[in-house]
Amino acid sequence: MPQANPEVPIRVDDPINARILAVSEDRLVGFQPDPMRAISEQAGVELDTVSERVRAMLKGGVIRRVRQTVLSTSLAPGALVAWQVDDNRLTTAFDFMSQHDPFSGHVVIRSADPATPGAQYKLWTTLKVPQGYSLSKHCELLIERTGATAFRLMPAKMMFTLGVGHVRRRSIEPGSKSDQPGDLITTSLVELTDMEWRVLPPLKREFQEDELVPEPWRARAREAGVDYQTFLEIARQLDTKGVIGRFSTFLEHVKKVGGSGRVTRFNALFHWKVPAGREVEAGREVGRFDIMTHAYWREGGPEFRGVNVMGVAHGLDKDLLLEHKAAIDRHLAERGIDVGYTNVFWGGRSEIKPSEILPGAYRDWCRNIGVEAKKLESLEEDGGEIDIETR
Repeated sequence: MPQANPEVPIRVDDPINARILAVSEDRLVGFQPDPMRAISEQAGVELDTVSERVRAMLKGGVIRRVRQTVLSTSLAPGALVAWQVDDNRLTTAFDFMSQHDPFSGHVVIRSADPATPGAQYKLWTTLKVPQGYSLSKHCELLIERTGATAFRLMPAKMMFTLGVGHVRRRSIEPGSKSDQPGDLITTSLVELTDMEWRVLPPLKREFQEDELVPEPWRARAREAGVDYQTFLEIARQLDTKGVIGRFSTFLEHVKKVGGSGRVTRFNALFHWKVPAGREVEAGREVGRFDIMTHAYWREGGPEFRGVNVMGVAHGLDKDLLLEHKAAIDRHLAERGIDVGYTNVFWGGRSEIKPSEILPGAYRDWCRNIGVEAKKLESLEEDGGEIDIETR
């Protein structure tokens, strides 16, 4: 199998790597039967060079993972969770959720002006649990294990943009935006067939260096126990069902690796409170701005002064990110959308990983930590999962 050449440049600011990453971070939407070739064609870089550079950046830690993403919001109940944790337990809680809970994805310590609503919620995570299990019960379990004292569950009611593209976004000027408003991405759960669940695990698992070759799905088809054409057909079915996200190379965007500076330094979670009934309109206006990697409608509740539109932006310059936000604020005002309150929560220490969503993995995890999985199931008499839960 091909191995990374130690003499191959791995810095993100290398001209060829920058061309590759401008495509591979978030431009390959949907299922990619031959992802290295797709990157080659869109970036205008020879196929062998693309494979060599991506392998080298992965080995060097510049790229932290390469995978075909799935839209887990379509496959598992999920939420953004804000946690209230005493300062002397914050590191312990962070470590448990980042290292020992595969269902907590993005784990970030955030800060805001101490006088602002919600500033006491310093630990933020994304959480998914497989269908049939309860988000709130999972959070109660994490409180027992970490010593957190309270949590706020904020499921996405609608999403308006989902992307990464840190390299591409480094040169974006404040106010840069699309002519079209952000997308409407629903969070309705999709039912899969047994065959689709069979193909999904090898489809979504991240790639190792020696797997980054043309037609990488041949080996994954053998793993799933199906022939190659059947694997591709099932993957395309999943794409048609709206389950597939994009093929992506995820950069190590905070730590310095491979002789490169940080890809990004500041992680800003923007909050806006807009009038009830205008959440979708406002969210789509936020989502049209090129700097935004995420934008969604989430209810912050009284803990966060009723904010209902949130978004994430990354950058190397804190003041520049605030200029980006100011441009969005002006745009919302120009559109006649009254913002009753707004705030910024800044990210600090973070660990980013995909949330596990497979029911079998959840049962295994519960068994390993000595918990009966059945006790964490959603109750039908409660109408399934509660939309918003505070403890």
